[in-house]
Amino acid sequence: MGQEPIRRWESGALAHAVSDPFGQGPLPWLRGSEHYFDDTGQVVPWYVEHASPPGADIPAARTGGPLNADDVRRQIKGFTSTGAAAPGEAIDFHVTVDPPQQFSVDIYRIGHYGGDGASKITTSPRLSGIVQPAPLTADRTVSCHHWWLSWRLQIPSYWNVGAYVAVLTTADGYRSHVPFTVRDDHPADLLLLLPDVTWQAYNLYPEDGRTGASLYHAWDEQGRLLGEGEAAVTVSFDRPFAGAGLPLHVGHAYDFIRWAERYGYDLAYADARDLHAGRIDPGRYRGLVFPGHDEYWSPAMRRTAELARDGGTSLVFLSANTMYWQVELAPSPSGVPDRLLTCRKRRGPGRPALWRERDGDKTAEQQLIGIQYAGRVPEPHPLVVRNADHWLWEATGAHEGDELDGLVAGEADRYFPRTPLPEHQGRILLAHSPYTDTEGAKRHQETSLYRAPSGALVFASGTFAWSPALDRPGHVDTRVQRATANLLDRICKRD
Repeated sequence: MGQEPIRRWESGALAHAVSDPFGQGPLPWLRGSEHYFDDTGQVVPWYVEHASPPGADIPAARTGGPLNADDVRRQIKGFTSTGAAAPGEAIDFHVTVDPPQQFSVDIYRIGHYGGDGASKITTSPRLSGIVQPAPLTADRTVSCHHWWLSWRLQIPSYWNVGAYVAVLTTADGYRSHVPFTVRDDHPADLLLLLPDVTWQAYNLYPEDGRTGASLYHAWDEQGRLLGEGEAAVTVSFDRPFAGAGLPLHVGHAYDFIRWAERYGYDLAYADARDLHAGRIDPGRYRGLVFPGHDEYWSPAMRRTAELARDGGTSLVFLSANTMYWQVELAPSPSGVPDRLLTCRKRRGPGRPALWRERDGDKTAEQQLIGIQYAGRVPEPHPLVVRNADHWLWEATGAHEGDELDGLVAGEADRYFPRTPLPEHQGRILLAHSPYTDTEGAKRHQETSLYRAPSGALVFASGTFAWSPALDRPGHVDTRVQRATANLLDRICKRD
């Protein structure tokens, strides 16, 4: 009897509420004819998919290599019950394996590594896999906090800080992924902040047509996908990521990391929850870099970013739709801090969850970032250079009015004239790019830079396409690479 075909929404690439034309990006341990569905339904490379019935819109799986686990059969799925950890500390993995069998864990560190994109750091011993209990659900909150500990990774003192991925593989060849971060408190030129809070907001695990829920979607009893009005209000970090186990927007951060490490920037690493929990002293860094889609912010995250700027630490926002929703973080049922993420959005009593609606102009994103979210960009449009004589565009070859093809994509920010700007000693718009929105209306995107009274620079790209242009195959733009280097060199005092 053949396997039941995998339906589209079981692939781990459901059509999420926000379009990201870049998906998860190239993963160096995936080679060959792997495919991945982006959230517009298009097939893009670097993703393993299961075999499909004739005529289906899902490509057949390749043969002779691992297959990605899914959320229906849960061949192998896992998560870490610890946040970012330092060398000398431990990361705890909780893994379910069905049917029960041995599995192993390959640990990769994301970086340039001569173009490979990552390097295998270590491999676990063979581990005994068990079928963990079904996820617990309450008011659409899905949690696996009751899963048994499967493996504890003691991080050696000599490991480099960075973004890591654990690749879990069963004896019979199914694979899943678990991202984690290794950080420390040593000073560095730049602190890279991985947007784990936003990653979890989009996590629909288990993407099984019954149980899973994110802050965007859930299912009814007939397996129909429900929208934001029926989605979860609270989601848990104590669960795997849907599908192949990597967050929907993870590629933005990995693109920046590969590029920045290739050119030797002095990087430290942390998660957004570290920013929330007060574990970050901005004074240790010349700049904080937010490399990817970073939509969900707690008040504590914002306070720390504002204190950083006001203390002379620059801020670099390389995506769009940053700091759009205000969220709360709370302990898990067992008391572990910052394991539950709540955002009521427009539902229920209390104040609205949009930052720009919390306290009028005083809390609008533009007050920190310099521009703010304007809307989705259904089809890529050119980024149109403005103020080409500014030092950001120096040596890029860009001229006034030049169009950087495809560089306004996914989502876009712009300057809102009726919303006050932050206090500044100079502010400039470096791109002004027309595009057509989902309703067919004419809109525009803008790229912003201002200098705070402290001397800190605050840059906002205003588009999803900036980080992929640094090092994503098929998306690299040398002008964006040079402009980003101009910015970071100035922040790091290389000029």
